Order: sequence, then C-alpha cells, then structure tokens
Amino acid sequence: MSILAKIAEIESEMARTQRNKATAHHLGLLKARLAKLRRELITPKGGGGGGPGEGFDVAKTGDARIGFVGFPSVGKSTLLSNLAGVYSEVAAYEFTTLTTVPGVIRYKGAKIQLLDLPGIIEGAKDGKGRGRQVIAVARTCNLILIVLDVLKPLGHKKLIEHELEGFGIRLNKQPPNIGFKKKDKGGINFTTTCAQSELDPETVKSILAEYKIHNADITLRGDCTADDLIDVVEGNRVYIPCIYVLNKIDQISIEELDIIYKVPHCVPISAHHRWNFDDLLERIWDYLQLVRIYTKPKGQLPDYTSPVVLPDGRTSVEDFCLKIHKNLIKELKYALVWGASVKHNPQKVGKDHVMEDEDVIQLVKK
Repeated sequence: MSILAKIAEIESEMARTQRNKATAHHLGLLKARLAKLRRELITPKGGGGGGPGEGFDVAKTGDARIGFVGFPSVGKSTLLSNLAGVYSEVAAYEFTTLTTVPGVIRYKGAKIQLLDLPGIIEGAKDGKGRGRQVIAVARTCNLILIVLDVLKPLGHKKLIEHELEGFGIRLNKQPPNIGFKKKDKGGINFTTTCAQSELDPETVKSILAEYKIHNADITLRGDCTADDLIDVVEGNRVYIPCIYVLNKIDQISIEELDIIYKVPHCVPISAHHRWNFDDLLERIWDYLQLVRIYTKPKGQLPDYTSPVVLPDGRTSVEDFCLKIHKNLIKELKYALVWGASVKHNPQKVGKDHVMEDEDVIQLVKK
C-alpha cells in the first residue's frame, strides 16, 4: 500500500470521526501517524536516488530571501520583472515558469533576493507537479509572498496554505511554547502551567508512543493543541512570515478594494500597471525585520550608503563582526556605538552589546 493511499485512508477516517472528549485521544494518534507519513513523503527512505530537480535551488545571496508562491498565471513573473527588472518569461498560458528565476532588489540599503517559483498545483505536498521542489525552496525563504488573483476567490489561499502546512511550513505563527526534552529513563514527565482544553496526559503519551518515545519531559506553557505537540516532536517545522499579495486589482471596483484592504496580512497590487508597489515594499520591510548598521572608519564620516544588514534577534556586536569576517572577533578590543541602543554618544561597548536599527559602529582592534 503506497504512502499516499495510507494518508488518504487516515484523512478519511479523521473526517468520519466525531470530535469530542472521548475521541480526542484517537484523533491525536491519527494526527501523529499522518505527520509521520507526510515526513516520509518529503524525505523518501532509501539511498541517494536521483538528484534533486534540475536547476531548482538557487544560491542564497543578499541579506534576505523572498519566495513568490502561487498558482499558475496569477502574475508572479510579471510582479518579479516589474519589481526587480529581471526578465522572467511571461505568457498567457499556465505553467510558463518552469524553474526558479532569481532577482535582486535594493531597498533601504539592503539587498533582497526575490525568487519566482513555478506555479503550485493542488496536491503539491504529495509530490504532484514540481510541487515538492517548489515547496522545498520556499522553506529556505525569510518571507513568503503568496500571490493570489483577486478574481479567483480566496479558495486559492486556503489551498496554498494547506499545501505549505503539509510541508511543515507555518505561516505567520510563533513556535508553540512547549518544552520537550528526551531522556534515557524515567517515563513521561508531563507538566502544565495552565489549564488545557485538548491535551491530557493520556493523549500526550499516546502521541509520543507513536514516535516510540517513552521517556521525556514535556512542559506545556500555554493552551496547546495536538498539532502543536506534533510540530515540536517532529522538530522540522519552519515558521515564516507571509504576505498575501492580491494581484490584478485593475479588474475590480473601488468598493471591493476597500473590503480587501481590511484582510490581515494582505496587500492589493496590480503587477501589470505597477500600482501600490511602494506599499508592498514597505510591508515587506516590516515583515523581514532587518536591522541596518552603518560603519564608521576612524577619523572619517560614517558610510551611510552601504549598511551591514543583520536579521532581527541577531544584532549583537559579535554577530556584526561574524557577518564581516570570522577572524574579526578575535582581534576586537571594544566597539564605539552611536545611536538608539546606547545612552551616551559614542559609548564604549563589548561584544555582547545588542544594537538597533540605523546604529553607527566603529570597531577598535587590539
């Protein structure tokens, strides 16, 4: 029996089962089984097999990477060529783009790589079309733009989200607040810091038993679902921010546009007429959460043209040094920082000091 057949069988059983307290335990088990089968689909067992799809993964350049995901013919290529000035083949039939087309834009001093991925079809997570490779590239992005056609309703959005979820990509979510630690002995030690509506010790034990884990510490620091627990145990989930780009707004009325603007994480644009690109770029910048650090050579003015761009959360002086060269940190005596992260301008700081956007730094070597 193939993996796909097994998955279909479990999904139909889950659809048949009523959801209540008595069946929660059984549903948790089924979800765990489903997650295991999905993982086998993504990483097939066995030897090397044929290499990955030709010309798919692109070398990572620039400070951040954005993937365009969407169904065929929603205007991904038009959007890329108008944003980045890169020619990605555009035609009136579906599946024009067959491999990944990279482009680069410079925005606020940061180099941002844009990837035009081939169109996704329903069932991509099960390996249909080139879906598997497309979603594998999408996993490596810092931000995903889901490009949707305004005229084809938001059913598309649901389908794409479902495909990405099946691949372990979680959009606009934070990792679940669950402590999970395997042990050698001592059984399952289960603690909660607040009331749980779905998970009880029995369900947790059965889900872990499905993964052949019989000794572990589990701490739930919030009201968690069985899916959250499975995500933590699988450990291969990526949490990526996402913007829904609604293209082809030149074909709808103003009233409809007002409604669309109220949807969270949405930016309506027209790729063909280049409408509302500045709003899209500003939103992209917000979601990427990049921090720009300007450098200042001794006795000269700061260089405001080419900042060193760091991802949010890794902005200490040490991270800054490693971004430039790995040997720099060994030679560092201290750094002088001007800007929002310090009380005095300039202030002498060590390698653990965390900098903020648009700070100016001068390194002093030993």
